[in-house]
Amino acid sequence: MVAVFFDGRRLLVREDMPLPARREGEALVRVRLAGICNTDLEVTRGYLGYVGILGHEFVGTVADADDPGLVGRRVVGEINVACGECSMCRMGHPRHCERIRTMGMRDWPGCFADYTVLPSGNLHCVPEHVGDLEAVFVEPLAAAVEVLEQVHIRQSDSVVVLGDGKLGLLVAEVLHASGHRAILVGRHAEKLAIAERRGIETALAGSRSLPRKADVVVECTGSPSGLADAAALVRPRGTIVLKSTFHAGAPVNLSPLVVNEVTCVGSRCGPFPPAIRLLEEQRIDTSGLIGAIFPAARAVEAFEEASRKGSLKVLLDFRGEAS
Repeated sequence: MVAVFFDGRRLLVREDMPLPARREGEALVRVRLAGICNTDLEVTRGYLGYVGILGHEFVGTVADADDPGLVGRRVVGEINVACGECSMCRMGHPRHCERIRTMGMRDWPGCFADYTVLPSGNLHCVPEHVGDLEAVFVEPLAAAVEVLEQVHIRQSDSVVVLGDGKLGLLVAEVLHASGHRAILVGRHAEKLAIAERRGIETALAGSRSLPRKADVVVECTGSPSGLADAAALVRPRGTIVLKSTFHAGAPVNLSPLVVNEVTCVGSRCGPFPPAIRLLEEQRIDTSGLIGAIFPAARAVEAFEEASRKGSLKVLLDFRGEAS
């Protein structure tokens, strides 16, 4: 089968990869569309030291599973494979499993391939009228929903979403759909315009229209300087939600966070059911977030496009004939 493979130094499109074998409790999924995210780019720069098939955002069709009723269903999949036995799993936090394996990042092959395997319990069926071009956004949309799962935001709170990339746009949409007044701050007028068309207030970074201090700042910059930028925008005793992951770190002066008693919340993956429900109810519009769609055979070119400054979501299309 065709797969997009990172060998630790370079990205390869391989046509000689064996079909993954599923074990009991797992499902074999024929990938339809997959999305390249910033974390995939960071993996190719050395983040987590991963070698193998990349990718963790996908929509596909179940080709084989223990449950015959699952075969043929269109699905999306949660990316963390937990042991179910450690203390964190028993406490109900499988995303923080002590023996966690993560699709396309840690000890589990990714979805940038004709076929992928995940535990059946990780899969969520996609409603019929939610198209592939929407369903492929479920994983990052769930990460956006997680902000509201972790932080209680009052209707009176002022909220800034920092960063106008794909995740920042989704976070702003989720907050807007939930009735919160959020301002999306970014550096690209054309990307801010996507949010404006959805009725979301925006501001260019460094402009005078920025709020003086916000109750909550959601940092989605994908940059090592994101925390410092967020700290400059949050009020004393406010909250910063950190979304960015990257290979290269940067020194940060934490003293202002201590002096101002700022709460910092790390935020990663999120719940799939409410994300799917938002798409099903057409409360989130993903159409403006797609920058390009490449056939799987042109994955190297797709990664180059996704790495371009200011690019929107780049998708890989695996809907051709499987190898």
